[in-house]
Amino acid sequence: MNLRVEDVSWSVDSQPILQEVGAEVGTGEFVGILGPNGSGKSSLLRSVYRALKPDAGCISLNGDDVWKLDPREAARRTAAVLQESPGEFDFVVWEMVLMGRTPHKKMFSRETAEDHALVESALAQVGMLGFAERSFATLSGGEKQRVLIARALAQQARFLVLDEPTNHLDVRYQLEILDLVRGLQVTTFAALHDLNLAAAYCDRVYIIAAGRIVAADAPEAVLQPELIRNVFGVDAEVQIHPRTGKLHIVYLPAHAAAPAATNGAPAASVLVGVD
Repeated sequence: MNLRVEDVSWSVDSQPILQEVGAEVGTGEFVGILGPNGSGKSSLLRSVYRALKPDAGCISLNGDDVWKLDPREAARRTAAVLQESPGEFDFVVWEMVLMGRTPHKKMFSRETAEDHALVESALAQVGMLGFAERSFATLSGGEKQRVLIARALAQQARFLVLDEPTNHLDVRYQLEILDLVRGLQVTTFAALHDLNLAAAYCDRVYIIAAGRIVAADAPEAVLQPELIRNVFGVDAEVQIHPRTGKLHIVYLPAHAAAPAATNGAPAASVLVGVD
């Protein structure tokens, strides 16, 4: 499963939110979308998983326009794990994961032995099988995220969209969640806040600021001090960690930072690895 985003634009009350955005995620890649608050990360992801229809441009999966797909077919291809967790009803974990089977069912059809086997397998894969009868509302943040990923597994989608999956999680769960997702070996497009996590887990990253892609390449090529200063408004030292071999970013004290950009816009134009 591969994603292609071409010249996608979207506005609210004549205010541009996304401006001619382009991006690609190849089969099996883990690609991150990074940017300041309000830069357009979540809006881009919502347009990809059909929660927000762009004003212009095209989004395709395996060459098919996602907005022309039947909703069930779109859901069979794409699973989204979002920041928000359902709170209106007190489902047990088993029921939450079983919801992932909905795109594969006809209206009013009952779950089958295959559905049950897929739910059990998904829960086992994320280490939550022992929580099957627990109330979802009673779980910790990391446990909830694992259940939502299990739901995506039960959905059998080959393209996964993650909107800040590590938000509000402690360090252990951040690493566990991203280790889990990497191990799934499915095509993944994820909005991330933490640049070090992006450097550690992403094959490639896109940097978005004021609704435009301003950089795109491997993390070590993109996440350099000048870009971090211009886009995120902080000074940083960038090095390769001796144990992980991955890029490691050390943020400098606020009083040493360059003047911060406003409204998510970069202080200066930065364009890295974008065709």
